Amino acid sequence: MDIFSMIAAGEIPSYKCAENEQFYAFLDINPVVKGHTLVIPRREVDYIFDMEDDEIAEFQKFAKKVAIAIKSAFPCVKVAEVVLGLEVPHAHIHLIPMQSEADVDFRKPKLQLEADEMKAIADKIYAEFSK
Repeated sequence: MDIFSMIAAGEIPSYKCAENEQFYAFLDINPVVKGHTLVIPRREVDYIFDMEDDEIAEFQKFAKKVAIAIKSAFPCVKVAEVVLGLEVPHAHIHLIPMQSEADVDFRKPKLQLEADEMKAIADKIYAEFSK
C-alpha cells in the first residue's frame, strides 16, 4: 500500500477536503498557495492514463466538484489542474486556486502553515463540497 492509499484509508492523518467511495481529496502538506489540494483515486494506480476510460471520467467529474468547492472557499480567477509528480507512485491531480499563473510555480518556496490553519482551510473546502 502506497502513502496516498494509506492517507485515503485513514491510516495516515490528512486534511480531508472531499471524498466518495472512489476518490479522496486532501490538502497538499507543501502547498504553493492556500487551498492547494490533491485528488486521488482510492484504487492504487501509478499513472493517470493507466486508468480505465470510465474511471478517469469519474475522476475528472469528482475533481471538478472539488475545484468548484475550492473556488467558493478561496475566491480566485481560476483553479488550476496540474497532473505531475513522480515522487509518489499513485495517480493524483493538483488543484490550485490561482490569481495568476505564478501561483502554479512548483519551484517557488512552499508555504509553511500551522496545523490549525490547515484544518480550517480543509474544513472550509469540505463545507463547500458538501453543499
